[in-house]
Amino acid sequence: MEQVFVQAKIFDKIDELVKGEYDSCTFKNCNFSNTDLSQFAFTDCTFNSCDLSLAKLNKTSFRDVQFKDCKMLGLRFDTCNDFGLSFSFTNCQLNHSSFYKSYIVKTVFKDSQLEDVDFAEADLTASIFDNCNLLQAIFDRTILEKADLRTSYNYFIDPEVNQIKKAKFSVDGLVGLLAKYDIIIEK
Repeated sequence: MEQVFVQAKIFDKIDELVKGEYDSCTFKNCNFSNTDLSQFAFTDCTFNSCDLSLAKLNKTSFRDVQFKDCKMLGLRFDTCNDFGLSFSFTNCQLNHSSFYKSYIVKTVFKDSQLEDVDFAEADLTASIFDNCNLLQAIFDRTILEKADLRTSYNYFIDPEVNQIKKAKFSVDGLVGLLAKYDIIIEK
């Protein structure tokens, strides 16, 4: 079956896509939850107020894709095509998703819920976590060099098993860096 190529099209309130490559497209209010998006390619696309929860992303390509106000629960970004993988998230719910071993440097997560997200062994160099809830997010052998977590909260990052050189944290975030030592930090 031949795949389609779609360029600069707006999709509004749809729940099904033909397998193919989508370039400079906008998806608004679409419901792709539980959809198989495997081997789709999205380049310079924007997803606004879409639900992609539990979508299958095997070998899916995301290149310079923006997600805004999206519900994206339980996604396996670690199964995506890693060539050119790049995206940003603004006001998204990414709880229970996985970026395990993903190379996603300079990724921006803004005003997003990242509870129980797996960042183990991911390269997040120079990424920005702006006002994100990282409750029970997994950071294990994660590269966070030059990352900015100053405004995020509820994270626990062990500096002994993660690379955090030149990463930025707020004073309030020190608790998340020192939690394993069972010490008391007072203001």
